[in-house]
Amino acid sequence: MRVSAIDIACGSLDAVLAEARRSAEVTHDHPEGIRGAQATAAAVFLARSGASKDDIRNDLERDFGYDLSQRLDDIRDSYRFDVSCQGSVPQSIIAFLESVSWEDAIRNAISLGGDADTMAAIAGGIAEAFYGGVPESVRGRAAYLDQPLRTIVDAFTGRFGDRLTGHRR
Repeated sequence: MRVSAIDIACGSLDAVLAEARRSAEVTHDHPEGIRGAQATAAAVFLARSGASKDDIRNDLERDFGYDLSQRLDDIRDSYRFDVSCQGSVPQSIIAFLESVSWEDAIRNAISLGGDADTMAAIAGGIAEAFYGGVPESVRGRAAYLDQPLRTIVDAFTGRFGDRLTGHRR
């Protein structure tokens, strides 16, 4: 759930995958945790690079072995809380793939239940890159962050602001 910004600081997919691995090893030092982090970071990189949803789906299925052919309506009926990467990352990606906007991706992920904050962060991170950013009506609410968090956001934006927008759809 924390890897969505990695692509902004990296110039290539290989660099994104390496950094996603390093990021995940600290808290998810398990092959599935690393795979989930890398798949999420790759999806964000591809989305920000202008890849289509079909290309993103095909690349993630090929490179990470996830089955992304299910539909949310099929998942929703039997989905249960699952904090494992294999039980939340593919579902989060599908929530993005079926979306029509940033907000829709987040709503799709939450509609599944389960580890909803993590799933919304994953789907929302990919959607932010794909749809060209977070809507201003939401982005403006960052003002509610406390000062230490606001300082981090401002520093990140100052350093990488020119890379923050995704491919506009």
